[in-house]
Amino acid sequence: MLTIGDFARASRLSAKALRRYDELGLLPPARVDPFTGYRYYAEEQLERARLIAWLRGIGMPLADVGRVCALYASDASGAARAIRGYWARVESETAARRDLAASLVDRLKGPTEMTDETADETADAATDETADAATGGTADGTAGRPAFVLRTAVRLDRGLVRAAQQDAAHAGPHLLAVADGYGPEGGRAALAAVGALEAVPPPAPSARAGDVLNALEDAVRAADGAVSGLAESGTTLTAAVWTGGRLALAHVGDSRAYLLRDGAFVRLTRDHTVVQALVDAGELDPAEAADRPDRALLLKALDGGESAPEPELGVHETRPGDRYLLCTDGLSAVAPADDIRRALAAGVGPDEAAEALVALARERGGPDNVACVVADVVPA
Repeated sequence: MLTIGDFARASRLSAKALRRYDELGLLPPARVDPFTGYRYYAEEQLERARLIAWLRGIGMPLADVGRVCALYASDASGAARAIRGYWARVESETAARRDLAASLVDRLKGPTEMTDETADETADAATDETADAATGGTADGTAGRPAFVLRTAVRLDRGLVRAAQQDAAHAGPHLLAVADGYGPEGGRAALAAVGALEAVPPPAPSARAGDVLNALEDAVRAADGAVSGLAESGTTLTAAVWTGGRLALAHVGDSRAYLLRDGAFVRLTRDHTVVQALVDAGELDPAEAADRPDRALLLKALDGGESAPEPELGVHETRPGDRYLLCTDGLSAVAPADDIRRALAAGVGPDEAAEALVALARERGGPDNVACVVADVVPA
């Protein structure tokens, strides 16, 4: 038997941490002296103690540590998968924070950088002077709005395989949104999430980007609450608020937002999936991702759980002639990006473009529901 001091040195855990883990039932001592209260540990407990130390070292919450340790006792491979899943979530959340930081940096310095979906190049973003021209006002867009508005179209299609429609969409003068429900109540979940977003008020002409993002983030939390109680069901959500010169985005899951600008096709969101996390970590080639059977395994979704997921947020300057697409993976997972770009760049209006996108998914078998919103920045 080892005293708590000897066990702490051997396991690289402090005596304070050992007492805490005892209280939580994570690592109870093998024996406690009934008179002195001293704790004694068996050498066989060192392996579990070291596992706890390593898991805490990667930042795993204590509740998850307990589950992994319990799993390790009976299924070491299962414990390894649980650790990998946790770390994939961490990397996804880190990527989302990195994207938000980049968006904030770009917003403060002027241009907004974005990743080219088809050519893997950076698309030019509007300068403050271009934003002035779009709003007809000053650099902060506080006067003369709106010089430009959104002309939108929305399409929902059940596809050729699914028995029910579980996607939802909204396209209004200031709000765009798509949601992809899953589970037995997936359709209700998607409608509830989009309905909660519809409560976001139109931004005032003087609204700051941060205020709009705060309103969007609050609305996403409200959407998560609206999904609560729908057993084993949830939804993705990708939404955008138009301010007249900027588009504020909030995103959870694997639905997507794209921009077509001057012929360049730009993806504005990152999938919150295990496969995308593996691509980001350099463990999976992007070309292989589309063929993975687990490509739709989500790391983030609105499911009404104990805590709402943190949405990916961003602000993008707009230009006259920009065309935006929000869609569920019933389109993006089956149609190559270049085919989607061609449909959007065909020189037709939003209604015809949306119809073409639905037809594109159906031509490839229509295996899933499709929701898409097409929005053009046009003169008021």
